[in-house]
Amino acid sequence: MQGIGKICTWGMILLVFSSLKVQGQNLWADVSVDRNSTYLGQPVEVSITVYTSTWFTKGLDLGNIKVEGAFTVYFRPVTTSFNKEGQTYAGVKQIYHVFPYTDKDITFPVLDIEVESPAPGDYKGKKHTVKTTPKPIKVKPIPSKFSENDWLVADGLSVTERWSGDRAGVKVGDVLVRTISRNAAGTLSELIPPIIWDSVANVGFYPSRSEVENNKTKTSISASRTENMRYLFEREGEVILPEMVFTWYNPYRNQLYKRTLKEVKIEVQPNPDLGVLTSVRDSLALQQQEQVEEAAEEDKPWLILGMAPEKFALVLVLGVLMLLMLLKLMSTGIRSWKKKRAAYLVSEEYHFNEFKKASKGSSEKETAAKLYRWLDAMDLEVPCAGFFASNYGSPALQRQVATMEANWNNGKQFAGLDLAEWSVARQKYLQRGVKVESGWINP
Repeated sequence: MQGIGKICTWGMILLVFSSLKVQGQNLWADVSVDRNSTYLGQPVEVSITVYTSTWFTKGLDLGNIKVEGAFTVYFRPVTTSFNKEGQTYAGVKQIYHVFPYTDKDITFPVLDIEVESPAPGDYKGKKHTVKTTPKPIKVKPIPSKFSENDWLVADGLSVTERWSGDRAGVKVGDVLVRTISRNAAGTLSELIPPIIWDSVANVGFYPSRSEVENNKTKTSISASRTENMRYLFEREGEVILPEMVFTWYNPYRNQLYKRTLKEVKIEVQPNPDLGVLTSVRDSLALQQQEQVEEAAEEDKPWLILGMAPEKFALVLVLGVLMLLMLLKLMSTGIRSWKKKRAAYLVSEEYHFNEFKKASKGSSEKETAAKLYRWLDAMDLEVPCAGFFASNYGSPALQRQVATMEANWNNGKQFAGLDLAEWSVARQKYLQRGVKVESGWINP
């Protein structure tokens, strides 16, 4: 019976421990694509979803994701959940569109995603990092029957044009400006190809820089590209500007679509002012050159203080090294100065200067104290004023010292110190034992 009681006791303990056991938290990430292969310029929808067996205490922020060989556009977050074997899992999905701009295969990269989620039974979020796996995407080349210069993948395309100038009254030397705008759905402005303008006899072509813009909502994206052409009419007669055909490919319907601008006929009249053509041509050429230079300047690497980032980084590193060397030299100089200063504060020179300052306005008592402190700092056999004056001073200084000590000993004031005499005597003391050769004077 006693053995059975022990077994029951251990059984109760195990039951208690098993009731306290808490299941571990499940947390993972998944990357999915709506297609594994795509055409150049055709977007692939990439969904990045993070799941947890509890909940998220902070939203996800993946920032800008760089995909080599493609443009990446973030759209929106979506919350989701699912139930498995009685356990509910919460998920947050981030949706991106990836637009390949090269015909080489691309890979959606590995991501380290930081999330905050509480452990089971807790309410306070803890930081976790989940890792995704790479997602390869095959990029199909442009079909051979399509022109690479005209290739555009889009859901739809609209084309509009407008003219600046009187097309009905054109004379030699006149300029007409033609503006063509294209608006494409489901693509980026960077992927809309520039217009290839057909040359026309007796007409000068002077294009302006393109204007591009992207427009994104939470669920879609569209783009526009606007281009201007200035036509300079150089000879009288009929001019025909050929029709312009703009194409785009809809991959969902596997079909090519076209938009056409009809040809334009212009009757150019003679101009009695024959010099105007040369003047206008030179002006347009100058404007064209300025635009080219502006475009080249904008295409240069981002400048910092007039320098490319690489050069600025090099200059910055050299500057930091020079600053460190300067700080080291300053530190060495400060230590040297402190050492010299400390030596000066106990030197004979320092105490002589203190004596000179005291003699110019301090009390007789303080002046006397400074004087004898200076005398103590010298290597005198007898550190007193009388000994100093008799050995190194002039008769005038000796008389001055005798009078000074007599007055001070009798409690009388003495204000007859002649610093010049003391300085001469000090120099004689400092030069003691120095040999003076013929023709050379110790300064």
